[in-house]
Amino acid sequence: MPMKLFTELDSEKQERILDAALKEFAEYGYENGSTNRIVKNCGISKGSLFKYFENKEDLYFYLIDTVSAEMAEETRVDIGKLSKDLYERVIEYSVTEISWYVTNPVKGRFMIGIASETGSDIGRKIIERYGEKSTDIYETLLKGVDMSGLHSSRKEITDILRWVLMGFNNSFLMSIAGCSDDIETLKKSYLKQLKTHLKVLKSGL
Repeated sequence: MPMKLFTELDSEKQERILDAALKEFAEYGYENGSTNRIVKNCGISKGSLFKYFENKEDLYFYLIDTVSAEMAEETRVDIGKLSKDLYERVIEYSVTEISWYVTNPVKGRFMIGIASETGSDIGRKIIERYGEKSTDIYETLLKGVDMSGLHSSRKEITDILRWVLMGFNNSFLMSIAGCSDDIETLKKSYLKQLKTHLKVLKSGL
């Protein structure tokens, strides 16, 4: 959590610092992210940064808390109104999710990058702190789904969906980096590719 001094800054300066940190971690990840570049890009001294946050890790986790809460709010869907068919539901939800990623590209890369911090000390801390929350999203997505005809357990399906969707979303976002197409065109392209992947997944399940 930020120190009291950070909360006393005007909102413009707070936003400038967080934007610089977000762009840094989105591009380089946690391990290669540089606090030197962060302070240079937001126009403050390194000493000042550590008066606002205890250390690099504290800043990183604050960003995770902030961006994940924003994403959860903006991608909230009424599960009861979604299809009971697993694959149709995944498609319906994914349209909402990818729309958020496309309209928030830096935050999207940051969120997906969090999942790639595996095997490192920060990766272990992320799992300890957020592991259950990540699973909860997909468990919630499966509520009310017709599981008959599926040959895998609910937990196995939850894990598979998480891995497939996170990997696919990351790949798609990388493929459209710098693309000037409008969001509707990108959504159509995304859905076409997602349906192809889910068709393969459905055959396996």
